[in-house]
Amino acid sequence: MAKFINPFTDVGFKKIFGQEVSKDLLIDFLNDLLVEEKSITDITFLDKEVLPEYMGDRGVIYDIYCTTENGEQFIVEMQNRQQVNFRERALYYLSHAVSRQGEKGADWRFGLKAVYGVFFMNFRLEDMPHKLRTDIVLSDRDTHEQFSDKLRFIFIELPSFRKEEEECVTDFERWIYVLKNMETLNRMPFKARKSVFEKLEKIVDIASLSKEERVKYDESIKVYRDSLVTMEFAEQKGRAEGLAEGMAKGKAEGKAEERRIIAGQLKRMGMSFDAIREVTGLSDSEIDAL
Repeated sequence: MAKFINPFTDVGFKKIFGQEVSKDLLIDFLNDLLVEEKSITDITFLDKEVLPEYMGDRGVIYDIYCTTENGEQFIVEMQNRQQVNFRERALYYLSHAVSRQGEKGADWRFGLKAVYGVFFMNFRLEDMPHKLRTDIVLSDRDTHEQFSDKLRFIFIELPSFRKEEEECVTDFERWIYVLKNMETLNRMPFKARKSVFEKLEKIVDIASLSKEERVKYDESIKVYRDSLVTMEFAEQKGRAEGLAEGMAKGKAEGKAEERRIIAGQLKRMGMSFDAIREVTGLSDSEIDAL
């Protein structure tokens, strides 16, 4: 049984970063994310319902909306699977947070505060270089000189992080290591180096959850696992359809060996003999021999 909560669940993510009692964890993470750029001392959680409605699958998006003592705003999200128009959605959310600053009254003169989007992605973002961190800023196309610091996107692609505990050099990397591996850890690393991880250990210990929190957490685990199963099914279905398409072509060309290879792949994926027989035209004895 896991000792620590899963941060990729709604309850787990908000337990770590989205509650008043542990907001110093979010402050510490943001400061490590923006080391030598920002020094945040306090945040205030905002009602995320002021963010625009998005007609998408909200079941896999967990967001936190807060402002710093200087009025800068942060939208922090955890998302477990790719979504249609994901980047456009991020742009829409942050642009809405910028435009709402104009609701201050007649004396307002476009004195904008910066809006940051921090997007944890438990998947690889398509059509972009696969790396842990991608920072998007407004800059001149030719000189790369920054045009404005009022809008910034930071995408954190968790599958691209492969470092082991002893390989983590920066505090940002230590945060990512802990978040990515939390559910499988037997102890909380880095406590001797940063006291914040000692507090994190107490907050994410499953044994410390109240009865009500445990019920909510168990339900969020179910949602998370159902999401993983749905993703896996979709991926397997896509692979099977691709194989079937290739099989149809192979049958037309009379490629017996190709049919056997594809049948073997479908068999290893767990497809029934009936389905394999229909796709490949092989007999049950031929399939059984693979």
